[in-house]
Order: sequence, then structure tokens, then C-alpha cells
Amino acid sequence: MDFEVKGIAASLTNQTQPFSGRKKLLQEQDIIPENLPEPTSKYKLKYQQYETEMKEGYKQYSQRNAEKTKSKITQQSPRKKIDDKCIQGEESIVGALTTLDKKALLQHGYADIRYNAQSSMKKSDAEMVAAQRKKQTVAEQVMIDHLSRAVISDPEQNLPTERPESTPIFPDSKTAPLRFRKRTLHETKIRTHSTLTENMLSHKVQFDGRIISRNGHDACRELVGFFFAHDQSLTIYEYRQFGKNRTSVLPFIQKNTYSHQCGRRKGTQYQLGDFYIGANLTFLSSDHSSLPESIKENTLFILRITNIDQIALDSLKTDSVEPEDNLTSQEANDRLILKAVQDALKEQLHKRGVRILTGLAKHLQQLDKEGTGLLDKADFKQTLQVFRLEVSENDFESAWQILNGNDSGKVDYGEFKRAVIGEMNEYRKLFVRKAFMKLDFNKTGSVPITNIRKCYCAKKHPQVISGHSTEEEIKLSFLETLKDACSKSDEVTYGEFEDYYEGLSIGIVHDEDFVNIVCTPWGI
Repeated sequence: MDFEVKGIAASLTNQTQPFSGRKKLLQEQDIIPENLPEPTSKYKLKYQQYETEMKEGYKQYSQRNAEKTKSKITQQSPRKKIDDKCIQGEESIVGALTTLDKKALLQHGYADIRYNAQSSMKKSDAEMVAAQRKKQTVAEQVMIDHLSRAVISDPEQNLPTERPESTPIFPDSKTAPLRFRKRTLHETKIRTHSTLTENMLSHKVQFDGRIISRNGHDACRELVGFFFAHDQSLTIYEYRQFGKNRTSVLPFIQKNTYSHQCGRRKGTQYQLGDFYIGANLTFLSSDHSSLPESIKENTLFILRITNIDQIALDSLKTDSVEPEDNLTSQEANDRLILKAVQDALKEQLHKRGVRILTGLAKHLQQLDKEGTGLLDKADFKQTLQVFRLEVSENDFESAWQILNGNDSGKVDYGEFKRAVIGEMNEYRKLFVRKAFMKLDFNKTGSVPITNIRKCYCAKKHPQVISGHSTEEEIKLSFLETLKDACSKSDEVTYGEFEDYYEGLSIGIVHDEDFVNIVCTPWGI
């Protein structure tokens, strides 16, 4: 009797244990003594209850697995049919949505996510505090450079000064250049032509800027500029951070008076009215020897104002005799023409913006055989025709006349694309740069696809939450559409990353929705 009970118990236990557990039990059965007393009715009842519960649990587990498999099959099969239909039919029509467009539009799902208000406020407050600290650090460095060091570093100190005839001249003073001589207090001119005071430098407008460039390292530089009202001069500094505790603030553009280098105002000196969010400041690379080599490659470099101290600007405008709006009638007309072209193309790009913009960038680069970044009118016309972007002949000619202001016959294709198609505002671009800087660990300007695969998170995508798609499916759809923008299969440059989000931005009306699309998968 004892042997039968033990055998039944062992067989039931084996049914509910995994393979490794069964093996262990088989090994232990050999050493169980046979003269054990018979279990009491109390323990028999407990064992029967345990056996019933285990069987019922296994039955429910099997049912759940079967239902899950069935739901996956029903959800995936219609989607597969739709994709097959798109490939066979719609992809042959240039103007229709392709599978690639549909996969890119999946990113719009993040716009429906509502952020936790408390956590987002904490994030924004922390970012604001950090930004204020940076600006304060740069402002202090500017004051130090132009006050404490102004006299001793002024170029006038290197000029020979008139000496009385009775003043002896030492032998070493004749041989050593003036800048290398040991200068005493009596040999230093305390007042120079460029002597500045703290009061003069306090009347300034501080602004943040970025370089318009497809080079990721240059585009993500943190630049802070100052426009001084007392002499209409400006200077730009770069804030650099090394690790957590070490920072460096260095002059990027020396303090001086500058003027527009292209456009309707070419040759006109910068004034207070030229400073606003979205304004472009143009400089000649040859005038600034300390610029990085990647920027010196181009004749001009453009600095875009991304943020500005509006209170200081309004205060200076109140005290200034300069007209509030110094926009010429020609410039106003130019803006209206370009706005009309952009509005016409916006409808055509509404749902296929990612594919068109990333394709445009690759196509224009291929046309640029010389690598100068400049193309002629025929190249741009042919590009618009290839991508079925319909622009009337009059609008195209008007836009070309605006962009080809110097009558060189060639225009920078980045400038053409921004002017004719438009671009997202600086608020949106700020978050695109944040996402790229998070991915670009080494600050090289390009990101390996492996880094993107690791960092992209689709857990909060609505289709993943509802169970219609898996995280891997959403991630693969993103990677497929992003790779289509890339010239290399294993890395993404900043320009390609920006083109991708530029295309997504066209179909998003509200800034906060676009910010959700960028911030949610990258965790920023």
C-alpha cells in the first residue's frame, strides 16, 4: 500500500515539474527508504488540493497561450495583405504613399502620448537652470576678456612709444621685438583708443546661435553671442564642456563691427533690428583665422540665432533711434514669394515628407560632382521634376532670382532646399540636436547604426501598448526608413538625421506633438 501511494505521488509530481526537476526526482527515488509510515488523511487531503490546483493552473496557462497565438495571427495577416497590396500597386505610382511612407508615419503615434506633467516640469526646470548657468559663465568671461585684459592685450601696446632723448636705451631692448619685451607699469599705456568700461559693455543683447551646417560636430556647437549697442559691434563665444566639472569658454568670433555678406543687405553693417530668433548672421571664413578647418572649407558660414534675451532687446530698442522694423520692401516681397512656394509644396509633402526630403538630399549631393555645395538652375529644375514637386514656372523664376542675388549662376543647394521647401522652427530643431548629441557619444558628427538600435525605445508607442505591434516591429520600421536616408549603411550623419525629422515635421501642426515624437523614443 505504501509503495502504491508513493508511486502515484511521484508520477503526479513528475507531470507538474520541468525536465530538470524530473531528473532530480528520479535520482532521489533510489535513496527513499521503503519503511516510511503511511501518510495521514490530513496530508492526503492537502496533496489532493495541491494536485487539483496545479492541473487547473496548467490548463489556464495553455488556454492563454492559445488565445495569444490566435490574436497575433489575426492581427498580422491583414497588415501583411495591406503591405503586399502597397508593394504591388501603389509603389508604381510616384505620388502615392509607399510602404516606406507608411512606416515613417508610424512615428506620428508618439504625438498622442501624454507626458507626466510633474516629471516634464522638473526636466524643463533643470534644463533652464543649467542653461542660465552656462550663459552666466559666458557673460562673465566676456567681461573679463574685455575689461581686465583689455589694456594689457590691446595691439596699441606693441607700437613703439615716443621716448624723451634723455631716456637710455638698453641693448636687449633693441634686439627683442616689442611684444616679447618685459613690460613694466611705466611702459604700459593705461588709456588706449579702445578703452572700455563696464557701463559700456552692460548695454548689450545676448543671444544663442548655431552654425547652419550638415557637419554634426559644427552644427551642435554651443555658441553664445553679444551685440553691443555703444559701438554696434558683436562677438561670439563657444561654451565647451569636458566631463562633468571642466568647462571652457573661448572666443569664436572676435569683437568687432561686421556686415551682411550676402542677400539684399550685402555690405550693410549689422544693427539692432537684425537680431531676432531665426535671423541669419553671415561671415567670411577668411576673416577669422581661428575658425575650425571644417568651417573654413566654405567661403561663407551662416550663424542662425536660436534664442535671444528679449527683455534686453526691447530695452535697447526703446533707447535706440533706429527704426523698429528696418525690413525693406524688397525683402518683404521676397518673403511673400518664398512663402507661397513653400505653401504650395507643403500639401504635396504632407504624408510623404520623410521619403522626399531624404531623397532630395541624396540626389542633390550626387549632382554636386565638384563637392562645392553649389548647383545651377538646370540641376534644381531637374530635381523638382524627378520628385514630382510641382512649382509654376513664374514662382520658380522668382525664387531663383531671390537666391541668385549675386548673379553667379549657382546657388548652395542647402539654401535652395530651405528657401523653397521651408524648414522646421528653431524650437523643434533644438530637440533634434539634443537627440543627436545624446547618440553621438564621441562627438564625431556621425552615429553608428548600432548605437541607434541600442538607444531607440518603442515601449511607449501606442501600437505597442495596445498589443497591435511589438517593440521590435516599431524599431525595425524606424531603422528601415532612417537607413533609406543614409549614404552609408552602417552610420547616420547629422544632416541625414535632421532630414529625417524635417520630413516628419511637415505633417505635425503643433510643436508639442513634434517634441513628443522626438523625446519619447530617445528618452530626452
